[in-house]
Amino acid sequence: MPSFKGSIAFGLVYIPVTLTAAAKPAETGFNLLHRKTGGRIKYVKTAEGVGEVKNEDIVKGYEYEKGKYVVFDDKDLEKLRAPQDRQIVISSFVDVSEVDPVYYEKTYYVQPSGGEKAFALLLAAMAETGKGGLATATIGKRESPALLRAAGGRMYLTAMHYADEIVQGVVPAPRDAGSEAEFELAKKLISNMSEPFRPEKFKNEYRKRLEDAVAKKAAGMQIKQPRGKKQVTVTDLMDALKKSVERSDASGGRRRSGVKAARQR
Repeated sequence: MPSFKGSIAFGLVYIPVTLTAAAKPAETGFNLLHRKTGGRIKYVKTAEGVGEVKNEDIVKGYEYEKGKYVVFDDKDLEKLRAPQDRQIVISSFVDVSEVDPVYYEKTYYVQPSGGEKAFALLLAAMAETGKGGLATATIGKRESPALLRAAGGRMYLTAMHYADEIVQGVVPAPRDAGSEAEFELAKKLISNMSEPFRPEKFKNEYRKRLEDAVAKKAAGMQIKQPRGKKQVTVTDLMDALKKSVERSDASGGRRRSGVKAARQR
C-alpha cells in the first residue's frame, strides 16, 4: 500500500507519483507474559485524579512551561498542513555523492501514476548527471527534507534528518593515522578485500537462531549457545597489517582461481 500519493514538481513540470516503503524490517516479535500464569501483559492508560481513561478522551499537549500545556486535537494539527503538502517540490539539485548518509532516515520507491514520459525523463537525467533533487516532503504527518535520486533504473526518495537533528562533535576525529608503511598496507588490505556490493550476502543469523530456538522450546527441548569463532589477537599494528595482507592475498588468489575455473566450465 502506498505511503504517499501526490506529485513531484520539477520546474514547471508536475509528475503524479506514489511512494512505497523500500524496506520492511523482518523481526521475530515477542509478547510480554506473566512469569507464573503465562497471561498476556496489558497496558492501561491512566490520568492523575481520573484513573483509567479511554482513547477518545486523550488529546495531545505541548508543555510550554513546567506543568503548563497547550492542547491540540486532530483538527488543530490538520490546519498546520500546508496546501502543497501533497507536492514534492524540487528546490535544487546536488551531487548525490556529496550527501552524507548520516542524514538518511527512510527510503521509498517512487512510481509514476501519470506523466510517465516526464518521470522517465527526470529519472534518466538524474542518472546521467549523478545529481539528486533536494525537496521537502510530508509523508504521513511528518515533514522532512528529502532527496530524490536515481539508482539501478529506479527512482528513490529518501526522507532525511534536519541539520539540527544531527548530533555534532560527540566522537572526536583520530589524529594519528600511523606511519606511511602502515598506511600503504592498510590501503592494500582494503584493495584485497574489495568486491562488488552484494546485500544478499548478509543473512539475519540472529533471527534464524531465534526461530530455531522457538521450535526447540515448543518441542520441549533445551537450547544451547552457539560456539563463536576463535579470534586471534595481534597486538603490534604493523605485524597485524602484514599478516592480514598475506591472508587476503592468499584468499584472493583462491577466489580468482575459482572464478577462472568456473568460466572455463
